[in-house]
Amino acid sequence: MILILFGPPGAGKGTQAAFIAEKFDIPHLSTGAILRNKLLEKDSLSIKLMETMNTGNLVSDEILNKIIADRLKSSDCNNGFILDGYPRTISQKDFLIDFLDSVNLFIDAIIDLKIDKKNIIERIKSRLKKENRDDDQKDIIMTRIEKYDKETKPLSDYFKKNYTKNYHTVNGNQDIEKIHKDILKLLEK
Repeated sequence: MILILFGPPGAGKGTQAAFIAEKFDIPHLSTGAILRNKLLEKDSLSIKLMETMNTGNLVSDEILNKIIADRLKSSDCNNGFILDGYPRTISQKDFLIDFLDSVNLFIDAIIDLKIDKKNIIERIKSRLKKENRDDDQKDIIMTRIEKYDKETKPLSDYFKKNYTKNYHTVNGNQDIEKIHKDILKLLEK
């Protein structure tokens, strides 16, 4: 099963991906985790990645696409995977679709978690208290929401239009267990 999770910061993508990964025994591929793992390698790509990140610049689509493609070729992805945080741009979406086509794979489901901004802020405040995350300050989270709306939401709109049978929205304003049950219902059809 190949699954893409969309939703703004704080929507619960990581939480839901962890549940789904365990249920279907497939890896949860978070962009952040993939990049952190790549930094541990000592090859030319990891050195380039470190240089980019150390200057405070965003990782280019070219570098990120290469890292993602390498990760998707790993043997643990043979039975599928969950993408969380990728694709985020049109360029990444185009690369992913071309890559999957080149290896005769297809996207089984796209889950778009819809959540109100008020609930996002409440969840993030709660997460801030529990996990003491630096990226969860209110001004930073508002910037991340705006960036999501501008750059990533058009991708979910693209998938909604072009993958109608595989695209599903789930009410992300519900409690974690209800969201999980709704997603499982969609995936087990």
